[in-house]
Amino acid sequence: MARLFRDPRRDSASSSSNGFAPPAASPAASALPSPFSDLGVQLSPAELRETAYEVLVAASRTTGGKPLTYIPQAGPASPASASSASSANSSSSSLQRSLTSAAASKMKKALGLKSSASSKGGSPGSGGAGVKAAPRRPATVGELMRAQMRVSEPADARIRRGLLRIAAGQVDVNMLNMNFMSIYLGRRAEAMVLPLEFLQQFKASDFPDLQEHDAWQGRNLKLIEAGLLVHPFVPLNKSDSSAQRLKQIIRGAYDRPLETGKNSESMQVLRTAVTSLAGRSHDGTSDGCHWADGFPLNLHLYQMLVEACFDSDDSTVVDEIDEVIELLKKTWVILGINQMLHNLCFAWALFNHFVMSGQVDIELLSAAENQLVEVAKDAKTTKDPNYCKVLSSTLSSIMGWTEKRLLAYHETFNTSNIESMQGIVSIGVTAAKVLVEDISHEYRRRRKEETDVARSRIETYVRSSLRTAFAQRMEEADSKRSSRNPTPVMSILAKDIGDLAIKEKNLYSPILKTWHPLASGVAVATLHSCYGSELKQFIAGLTELTPETVQVLKSADKLEKDLVNIAVEDSVDSDDGGKSLIREMPPYEAENAIANLVKLWIKERVDRLKGWVDRNLKQETWSPGANRDNFAPSSVEMLRIIGETLDAFFELPIPMHPALLPDLTAGLDRSLQLYVSKAKSGCGSRSSFMPELPPLTRCEVGSKLLFKKKEKPQNPQHRGPQNGATNGTDPLGLPQLCVRLNTLQYIRSELENLEKKIKTCLRNVESAQADITNGLEFKFELCQAACQEGIQHLCETTAYKVTFFDLGHILWDTLYIADIASSRVDLLLRELDPILETISGTVHIKVRNRAITALMKATFDGFLLVILAGGPLRAFTRQDSQIIEGDFRSLRDLFLADGDGLPEELVDKASSQATSGLGRAAAAALAREGYHVVLAGRSAQLLSETAKEIHRQQPDACLEAFQVDLSSHRSIKKFEASLNQWIRDSNLEPSIQLLINNAGMLAKSHRVTEDGIDEVMQTNYIGPFILTSILLPLLKNSLVPSRVVNLTSFTHRCVSEIDVSEEALQGVKFVCLLMFSYELHRQLHISSGISVMAADPGVVETRIMRELPPCLSRFAFFILRTLNLLQQPDTGIDAVLDAALAPREASGKYFFGGKGRTIRSSVLSYDIEIAKKLWAASSALLRELRLRDCESRTG
Repeated sequence: MARLFRDPRRDSASSSSNGFAPPAASPAASALPSPFSDLGVQLSPAELRETAYEVLVAASRTTGGKPLTYIPQAGPASPASASSASSANSSSSSLQRSLTSAAASKMKKALGLKSSASSKGGSPGSGGAGVKAAPRRPATVGELMRAQMRVSEPADARIRRGLLRIAAGQVDVNMLNMNFMSIYLGRRAEAMVLPLEFLQQFKASDFPDLQEHDAWQGRNLKLIEAGLLVHPFVPLNKSDSSAQRLKQIIRGAYDRPLETGKNSESMQVLRTAVTSLAGRSHDGTSDGCHWADGFPLNLHLYQMLVEACFDSDDSTVVDEIDEVIELLKKTWVILGINQMLHNLCFAWALFNHFVMSGQVDIELLSAAENQLVEVAKDAKTTKDPNYCKVLSSTLSSIMGWTEKRLLAYHETFNTSNIESMQGIVSIGVTAAKVLVEDISHEYRRRRKEETDVARSRIETYVRSSLRTAFAQRMEEADSKRSSRNPTPVMSILAKDIGDLAIKEKNLYSPILKTWHPLASGVAVATLHSCYGSELKQFIAGLTELTPETVQVLKSADKLEKDLVNIAVEDSVDSDDGGKSLIREMPPYEAENAIANLVKLWIKERVDRLKGWVDRNLKQETWSPGANRDNFAPSSVEMLRIIGETLDAFFELPIPMHPALLPDLTAGLDRSLQLYVSKAKSGCGSRSSFMPELPPLTRCEVGSKLLFKKKEKPQNPQHRGPQNGATNGTDPLGLPQLCVRLNTLQYIRSELENLEKKIKTCLRNVESAQADITNGLEFKFELCQAACQEGIQHLCETTAYKVTFFDLGHILWDTLYIADIASSRVDLLLRELDPILETISGTVHIKVRNRAITALMKATFDGFLLVILAGGPLRAFTRQDSQIIEGDFRSLRDLFLADGDGLPEELVDKASSQATSGLGRAAAAALAREGYHVVLAGRSAQLLSETAKEIHRQQPDACLEAFQVDLSSHRSIKKFEASLNQWIRDSNLEPSIQLLINNAGMLAKSHRVTEDGIDEVMQTNYIGPFILTSILLPLLKNSLVPSRVVNLTSFTHRCVSEIDVSEEALQGVKFVCLLMFSYELHRQLHISSGISVMAADPGVVETRIMRELPPCLSRFAFFILRTLNLLQQPDTGIDAVLDAALAPREASGKYFFGGKGRTIRSSVLSYDIEIAKKLWAASSALLRELRLRDCESRTG
């Protein structure tokens, strides 16, 4: 051990005599940035290197209790010292054997490295005549380490002198003047804080100048700061006083250097603070000092030591690697290094020196690969957080460097350096596997067999590199794209890509197959995709088929076949036979490319036609005198353009006319549809001219719900029957509307000629006959439907515009104003006559009757609205009915025109809709306005008959019927689900404006329903209560004030108290309904704005007595009719309609007998306490029924 570190004078002499000096050769390439995190303290690499050397010397001198030898620089060595040195050498012969005679390195052999002597053809000391002798290597390990770590001789002497002073302890300083002294170190190096000890041993006088001393002192203070404050072995407490004191001392020393030396007071203060912090440990024991074993300080220091394993001249591993590593291991106890950290640091050093060699030293790359295998093994055996953090950082740096080259390996590797690719790929994949499999938490949560890290990385490298290589080929082609003939460029590119695929298959794929068996297939699939994208863009820029285009498509077809062949060959032994790769290579298909070009041609023609339609329809005047048949000239020109387009299509030199014909006809069909749509646009609609009805106009009786369709809000300033205002003023007159009608009829008739023309052209095309016989579709269905709908729309719009706009002043300002007899329908008839003549003389004969029929219906609607909603200026008496009937007959006869007008049966059908009862007529008018009427009843047959009757009178009535039994809770719930689904499907507002509860029955015997309730009570009261409860959300959601009308009977007055006995059962249900109505009014009218009324129609001849004996029911009706008390439904419904149409202020009233009359019900019905109890009992029963329903579904 005594000769491990030689006397500086001897080192100097040997250096000068042997030509040895610390090397300073620059590497072929710069080193990689350190993977370890920043220290946070400004310590230069030289300062770290010197500190690491101090740790090495201290650890080496204290190992095994060997004596320390100090030979002062002043004076020659005495014989005694020589004798002692010999003895010391003998005691440490294992470390001082001659390096030049060392046996072959076992470690080099394990790493796959050759010794320097064998690689250079001789030993360092060998030489021959005429050959200049190479510099001799150091004779000892210590001398080698000092040289490798570039420590100067004075610095080395100062370190050894300081360690001797530390070892001497209290020995008199004068003893240091002895020529030789041999003592044993009293403390182990790991039990000391070396920077502190050195600060105490040296003063400024021990240095050549003050600047060097200050730099040396600053380094030691920064080390203490880094090891004890910034990166302590045991985390610091924020309130630790020692840490705060040490921080103050160091800050002060930075401003003013400390006074060092053993007797310095400042050093004593510093020692107290340092020893307090360095003596802490995780388990509470103080067996050593921890100042250099905190992460990452220990790694930075150890990496400086590991660098000594590499020759400073050429970055190769030194032949004495075994002895050097054994020496480095002695520092582990001080630096907190173990075998795993050493393996990681050494792997990084090997890889870094490979990079520094300019990536030419394949041995270093192989050694780094082998060492990384050991690191991978270590990673699986420990989950220490510090180690994992360092491992992640180191491997990420390695992986970052490798991926930068592998993601573009076509640029990185060629035939001259392909040898290094295997190792670089191996290192990159190994690093990725460790990072993913042993560090990634996400990977641990998933099944490992789901992720093949190596295969995934190789696939990423292949795809990225091939895309980069493709882009380089494209850059060469881009310069030619500006020429007038760009198509050959794509052909040249196809050839270049084929050559690139062959190079990939022969040069790179054999290496990559080690980790990915389908590397070639992935490569060609990537190239196929890249070229396909360019080909797609190329084709997208073409406007016509040319020979150059065909040449490009052929080149693309050849390239595709070559790439597919390589993929198939590469996938022969794969599990799916290469199907996954083939799916990545959708065919280019030249025919599809041609078809796309033709589709572009079609799109251009269709777009041009649409533009023409937009321009010309803006200029179209729709004048009736433009031609003999009174249709727009623009329609003739449009059909001519369509015919020319069809001729040009069949002249194209393509083999797939039948396949592409549907595209053309669909485009032309849309253009025609656009023309038809614009021809009818701007004319308004029926609802634009129809005046607004009063809210909740009279409707059909029964359990009915009225819904309003979702519509765009109309402009209120154009609505209102009182002044005849309309929804906007239409600038077009009646003749122009008639021309529009004729134009649509002309287009519809010409569609058949277009279809015949297409069939004729197809017969002249090869292989088209089979398509015709197989039902090839080329019909203009959109235009056909648009014409049909447009004609209907224009007929109705024209009719309602004439009636409510052109003749609105007659209807609202003249007809039946004040004196009925003096304001009859004659003026309206005189105004209608020339209008009918204009329509008959202008409109085409095939649509003439439809236009006149629409006018007739609109006129009847106007006549009816004047009667029903004519406003306060009109008042009718019973005697006026004959005048009104006579006027209506005159209006009807106008359209018959003594047999020259409309067919009589058509007029009769329309007129019957207006004379079958005011209530039903109002309901039909509401349906025509867009209201939905919902019928709900127990009998499906009666519902069907009622619906048919309404539809017979009003074919376009919006009507829906639902079957529901109010004596069954289950049936009511089913009705609720059906109603909500129908509202959603019909795109209706989810709201109800009016609910009429009209269910009722008489029973000849007591019966219990499936819910365990008396059938009469459940049908007449409990059922309506449940129905109203479930429909309350829809009533509240109505945009206009909604209301509920409950039908009751005067028989409720027979009940003086609530009794559910069978004798009083019929009267009780009506009292319950009344109390329910009043309580519902109290709860909803003010809070939700819902009006609730009760209505008593009196004695009405209905089927309520159907269960009684026929003789009894007939006798009862006979007596009531004789007493003039029995009413028919059409007159008995008045009270119900009064309740439905009364002002909101009438909520809570009891309507009786019609004519808007309200009376008070029985005293009992106004008992609030009983009403609340009834409400609570009914609500409890409803909850019980719902609970039973849930239990039955879950059970």
